[in-house]
Amino acid sequence: MNFKLKTLSVIAFIATITVSSCSQKEQKTATVIDKPIEVKVSSAGVKSANGKIEVTGQVEVVQSANISTRVMGTITSMRVKAGDQVKAGQVLFTINAADIKAKTAQTGAMIAQADAAMQSAKKDYERYTALYKQQSATAKELEQITLQYKSAQANLEVMKQMKNEVNANLSYTTVTAPFAGVISQKLAETGSIASPGMPILTLEQTGNLQVSALVPENMISSIAVGNVVDMNINAAEKKLTGEIVQINTSSQFTGGQYVVKISLPTAESKKLYSGMYVNIEIPIKESSIHTVQNNAVTVPENSIVYKDQLTGLYTATAENTALLRWVRLGKKQAGQVEVLSGLSAGEQFILSADGKLYNGAPIKLVK
Repeated sequence: MNFKLKTLSVIAFIATITVSSCSQKEQKTATVIDKPIEVKVSSAGVKSANGKIEVTGQVEVVQSANISTRVMGTITSMRVKAGDQVKAGQVLFTINAADIKAKTAQTGAMIAQADAAMQSAKKDYERYTALYKQQSATAKELEQITLQYKSAQANLEVMKQMKNEVNANLSYTTVTAPFAGVISQKLAETGSIASPGMPILTLEQTGNLQVSALVPENMISSIAVGNVVDMNINAAEKKLTGEIVQINTSSQFTGGQYVVKISLPTAESKKLYSGMYVNIEIPIKESSIHTVQNNAVTVPENSIVYKDQLTGLYTATAENTALLRWVRLGKKQAGQVEVLSGLSAGEQFILSADGKLYNGAPIKLVK
């Protein structure tokens, strides 16, 4: 009996030591956490001077179109190349129409057959109608013949619709220019397989250009359609004035910035090319100037993170962790780089860090 009690006491003692040891290990493990990385943050904004904000934009065509085909087939003839001027209605390329032409002959034969059946059913209907009036045919017989006649009529109409569809597809094998302009891109050659919706050519209207720019959300309410703006196009060595003609009311797909369209003088459009960069000065309300004074939608170049073909920068979350945000960059000047989208004016970003940052890394803000 004493031996059993001693044995139980030893087991209990060992269990107590084990539990205590595990508890201590768990406590030690729980206390091991990443040390916060000390970071400095800065705010992004918009450059302003003398009641104007400075943004960048690009010259673009007012009207452009990706030309594709509505039928699948081989391109048998490509009649234009990049840079060609084309007129509205001019043939751009053709698609192999052999299969469709075969269907045209087939549907023609089917229509002839359906028409013959309909004519025969019509004669039967007229004959049984006369017999019924003479009480030489029953109502049931007339009803049957009437149904056959209507069915033959419906079948003929279906065949005609098939013929119309085939003719429409045949017309799609010859692709023409929807408007006059210049071919800016050629994405396929003779012999290539074209499928519906696949761009073959890009057509841009000539002589009718505009400027597209992105304006941060904190400044969009300070501008309006009709505002006159100053523009500097370095590539063409031109300084022009234009008028805001459109303000997009959604920033869902532009990183919190709003697309603004600016007209260009018609006389000057002929000397400019789509894609040229434009420096724009937009007048703003005096009451808005103090909110952006000494700020700019630029960040130090050394705060940018480069990964493959992407560019980004780290921002601080409300939980004091680092978050990598992808951005689109503009021009660089004097150690600063312009952020075109992905970071709005007034938002904070991490300027420098006392350690290697990564997504979710704990951080501590320091001055």
